[in-house]
Amino acid sequence: MKELNVVGVRVELPNNQPIVLLKEVAGDRYLPIWIGPVEATAIAFEQQGVRPTRPLTHDLLKDVLGALDAPLRKVEIVELRDNVFYAELVIGDGVRVSSRPSDAIALALRVGVTITCAEAVLEEAGIIIPDEQEDEVAKFREFLDTISPEDFAGS
Repeated sequence: MKELNVVGVRVELPNNQPIVLLKEVAGDRYLPIWIGPVEATAIAFEQQGVRPTRPLTHDLLKDVLGALDAPLRKVEIVELRDNVFYAELVIGDGVRVSSRPSDAIALALRVGVTITCAEAVLEEAGIIIPDEQEDEVAKFREFLDTISPEDFAGS
C-alpha cells in the first residue's frame, strides 16, 4: 500500500463531473477519481475549513465512531474493477468496512487518518504528470483556492 495525499477537488468540463485528485506521498503518481457532487462538497468543505450548522453525513459518521470508541485507523483504496474504485475503512482493531473512495476520503480528512492505495490500483489508474505539465498542477491548486463548495451544487 502506498500513502496518498488529497490534492483537491475540481469540476471536470464539459460534463461538470467532480473529480478528486490524490498524489502519492513517496512518488510521482497522481490518482484521479471521479466522484459525486455531494462527496465533492464534503471534501471541499473539510479542505476549506467550512463548518456547516448541522453535521453532514461524514461528520455524523465521525461522531458515531467516536461515541462507539471505534476509531477510524486508516482508509485504503483496495481495488479498481470495471472502472469502479473500491475502498475500505479500517476501524478499531482491524474491522474493515467497504466504502466508496469518495466517502472514505471525506471521512479520512475529518478524522485526520492516512489514505493508502494498493500498488495494483496505482499501476492501473495512476498517472505521472511530466515536468512540463507541473504548471497545470499549479493552476489546479490555484483553482482550488478560488472554488467554493457551493460550486458543486449545480451538478
